[in-house]
Amino acid sequence: MKKILIIAGVFFAFLITSFALQSAGVVAYPNLWTLHVNFAGHPIRVVDALVVSIIASISIMIVLLVFMLFNRTKLERREKLKQKLLVIFQGSILSYLQSWSDHEHYYNEIKSLLISKFRKQLLIDQICDISLNAKGDTSANLKKLFFDLELHKITYRKLHSGHWHKKIQAFKELYALNITDKNKVIYKYINSKNDILRMEAQIALVDLAKETDANPFEFLSNLHHPFSLWEQITLHQIMVQRELNVPDFGQWLFHKNHTVQMFCLRMIREYKQIDNQARIKFLTFNEHPAVRKLAYEVIGDLGLKNVMAEVKYNYKDEPQDVKLEMLKSMTKSPDSSLLNFLHNIVDTEQDADLLIEAVKAIHSMEGGDEFLKDMMSKEYKNYNIIIKHVLDHRIN
Repeated sequence: MKKILIIAGVFFAFLITSFALQSAGVVAYPNLWTLHVNFAGHPIRVVDALVVSIIASISIMIVLLVFMLFNRTKLERREKLKQKLLVIFQGSILSYLQSWSDHEHYYNEIKSLLISKFRKQLLIDQICDISLNAKGDTSANLKKLFFDLELHKITYRKLHSGHWHKKIQAFKELYALNITDKNKVIYKYINSKNDILRMEAQIALVDLAKETDANPFEFLSNLHHPFSLWEQITLHQIMVQRELNVPDFGQWLFHKNHTVQMFCLRMIREYKQIDNQARIKFLTFNEHPAVRKLAYEVIGDLGLKNVMAEVKYNYKDEPQDVKLEMLKSMTKSPDSSLLNFLHNIVDTEQDADLLIEAVKAIHSMEGGDEFLKDMMSKEYKNYNIIIKHVLDHRIN
C-alpha cells in the first residue's frame, strides 16, 4: 500500500513539474494536455492517466484512514477489556489459591471466562507472572490450574509455530511454570541462527535445570554457534539468581568452540575451580590468541604460580597484547623465581608498555625493589627512567 502511494506521488510530482516547466518556457516538451500514450493497443491521454492516479491515490488514502481509525478503536476496546479482565483474573487466581477447600468453584469461574484466544492468552500471562515469584504448593497449584484448563496445549502449539517470536513466548511460559516435558524441543534451538531465539532457548534450559537438578550447562557440549559475551553474562546471572548447582566447568575446556572455552575459563575463575589448572595450562597453547590471553589472566587471578613458571617461555612467541597479559598476571601472582626471566625481558624488550609491565612485575615480588635498584646501579640502560617511575611511591 505504501509503495503504491509513493509511486503515485512521484508520478504526480513529475507531471506537475513538467507542466510548470513547459508553461514557463524553460523546456519544450510536447503538449502534455494532448499527448497520448498507447496502452494495450488503446491511446490514452497522459492527463487522463494523471486524473485516474489522483483518484486512485485519494481512494487508497481514504481506505487506509478508515482502516486505521477502525483498528485504533478496536485496540482501545481491547485494552479496556484487558484491564477489566486482569482485575477479574487476578482476583479469581488468588481466590483459587487461598480458598483451596472451594477451589472447584473458582476453577469453574475462571473457566467460564475463557471464551476466546485473547482471554486464554491473557490468563496464561497472569498465571506465568504469579508463578515466577511463587514457591512450593503455590507454584504446584498454579501449574495444576494451567494443565486443568488445558492451557498447556496453547503453549505447546506455539512451541512448534513457524514464527520465532511465538517460540520464544512458549519458552518463557514453560520455564515460568517449571514445565520440563519439552526440554528436548527447546534443545533443538541452542544453535539457531536467530540470536534472540538461540539465547532464549539457552535461558530456558538453564532456568529449568532447577527442577531436575541436572547440569544447567549441559547444552554447552553441543553448542557450535559463537557464545557471545552477553549470553554468557545473562546465563551466569540466571544461575546466581536461581541458586543452581555449579558444575565443573573444566569439562568443556577442550571444547571445539573457543567461545565456550572462554566462558568456562571465566566461570573457573569466578568459582575458583583450581583443580583445573592442568587444563588451563593446556589452553595457553591454544590456536586462538584471545583464549591464550584469557588463560594467562585466569592463571594470575587464581594465583597459579607453578603454571606460570611452566609456560613463561611462551612469551617470546606471543603477540603484544598477550605478552602484556602474561606480565600483568605475574604482577598479580608474584613469584620470585621469575626475577631473572623478567630481568631478561627488561634488557631485551623495546616496547615501552611491555617494559613498564615487566618492571611492575619485578616490583611486586619479594626482594623486587632491591633487584631493580641493583639493575639501575649497573651500566646505563634505557629502562632506568622506567624503573625510577615504578619505584616512585608518590606516583604508584
